[in-house]
Amino acid sequence: MQLQSQLTGYAFENYIQAVARATFEDGGTASKLDGYELLPLLDAWQFPKYPGRTAILSPEADLVEELKRFISVNEMFLREPDCWLGTWINPQTRCLYLDITTSCSDLNEARRMAIEISGREARRIVALYNSRRKETVYL
Repeated sequence: MQLQSQLTGYAFENYIQAVARATFEDGGTASKLDGYELLPLLDAWQFPKYPGRTAILSPEADLVEELKRFISVNEMFLREPDCWLGTWINPQTRCLYLDITTSCSDLNEARRMAIEISGREARRIVALYNSRRKETVYL
């Protein structure tokens, strides 16, 4: 259980708290599990790489506990080089989304990729999000 042992301790707890805080303050965030770091705002279109693994939580959910659970279950995917932990608050429903996120700088290409992934995963991707622009594009 080498991977599990990395998901404990002071650094991990601080990381989880920082992700939760940034999610509520900014409407979402992206972070890398390796190094426990929040990523700067990206001028790229972010969407779930594995939408079948997306967790959709009620606005009243305990985000800290749900983040720990999501990371534990999806750690292998979150450590892929083109993936990170993405959080997003749907502005229409206020539901919290936890994703294994990837991105594409071109909106049209991101839309095409998201539609393709939606079909392959048999779960619809709801939206693309650009954190630098604070812009959501619904599919």
